[in-house]
Amino acid sequence: MQVTMRVNGVEVTGRIEGRLLLVHFLRDHLGLTGTHWGCDTSNCGACVVWLDREPVKSCTVLAAMAGGHDVDTVEGLEADGELDPVQRGFMACHGLQCGFCTPGMMMTARALLDRNPDPSEQEIRRAIAGQVCRCTGYASIVRSVQWAAEQAGTREPGS
Repeated sequence: MQVTMRVNGVEVTGRIEGRLLLVHFLRDHLGLTGTHWGCDTSNCGACVVWLDREPVKSCTVLAAMAGGHDVDTVEGLEADGELDPVQRGFMACHGLQCGFCTPGMMMTARALLDRNPDPSEQEIRRAIAGQVCRCTGYASIVRSVQWAAEQAGTREPGS
């Protein structure tokens, strides 16, 4: 079957099997390897992308289901050669260790800040509760999101 969607603002079309997961379409067909495939059970959250601006675990979405929709990945956070405040916050506050969960955490954090530009620590922790980090203990991730909130408010991906 053929599927067409907008990924990071660019229309893409690919020939796929009906059972292909969105995470594999992004990684294997489009070469967008920032979206990680981790647990195989939708528990870890490393594969979070936006589907029509809502965070989803791309290992639970068939690529065919994304047809006709907008998909944004961590690669789309950078705009005009400048990193998003969330990306800069993860660097400044050491919100990453091994980096495996980082793309999904960043996409979730950006979505939170777009809805709530000044979240409390508890709201940040609630937003990232569906994601697993085995390295940082989450304190540095929370600080990274707080740093980003202080630096900038909301913005559209790619702008």
